[in-house]
Amino acid sequence: MQIFNQKEALIQFLKQEKTENKTLGLVPTMGALHKGHLSLVEKALINNDVVVVSIFVNPTQFDNKTDLEKYPKTFDRDLETLKLLNENIIIFAPSAEDIYDNNVTSETFDFDGLEHQMEGKYRSGHFDGVGTIVRKLFTIVQPDNAYFGEKDFQQLQIIRKMAAKNQLPVNIVGCPISREENGLAMSSRNERLPQDIRKEASFIYKTLLQAKDKFGTESAIDTVNWIEKQFSKHSDFSLEYAEIADEKTLKPVKTKKENKRYRLFVAVYANDIRLIDNVALN
Repeated sequence: MQIFNQKEALIQFLKQEKTENKTLGLVPTMGALHKGHLSLVEKALINNDVVVVSIFVNPTQFDNKTDLEKYPKTFDRDLETLKLLNENIIIFAPSAEDIYDNNVTSETFDFDGLEHQMEGKYRSGHFDGVGTIVRKLFTIVQPDNAYFGEKDFQQLQIIRKMAAKNQLPVNIVGCPISREENGLAMSSRNERLPQDIRKEASFIYKTLLQAKDKFGTESAIDTVNWIEKQFSKHSDFSLEYAEIADEKTLKPVKTKKENKRYRLFVAVYANDIRLIDNVALN
């Protein structure tokens, strides 16, 4: 397993790989790897000759400094996990100074309004930070394929939009949400949950599935109102938002149409830990 901490060294190494006409896959992560991350890596390994996994906690996408400070850092464990998966994985673990050239600031992006929905309403500057780091990684690695999980579905759509608008020669691959046995969407933040709350968090996914059934016969507004009512009864979880949106535009649904695909999104606080999840509705 080769580990690169500086982008120039990685760029020079990958140049040689590219001359051999090898396909290159990138899996961007912030570390604290779990089975959800590994499912992305496994898919990348199947579809590419060379796979780069980046491990970098990107400061520009955190609107909350405390959240950044508390984000779990398990680099040594992550390396061992990836090594067991495949010893040929290439690790890119830069410092913020290296990847940002000593200027840790976000660029400003126009994602055609995708950035103003849901997470964009509650996390100021978040998607500018996401766009900045992902474009930097694409420039450095120049992957043929890049893999992102559908748990962050809004982020996935935004990255697709960025790649399309900037004509970036990379295929964006969305991968299904990985879940714990009780249905909780896998997240690095789950490690911070008390065990009793982590077990009880099955409530989130169960509520999404029940809402999916309701959406088949009821309006989007009635379905969202029902979700809000369910969470109001549960003292362990505080619902920040529940929204049913068009998968393509991410705009809230007003009237259901047969030729549109819809998805239900929620953000929930368990204690001070923020969890997000979503399900396709049709």
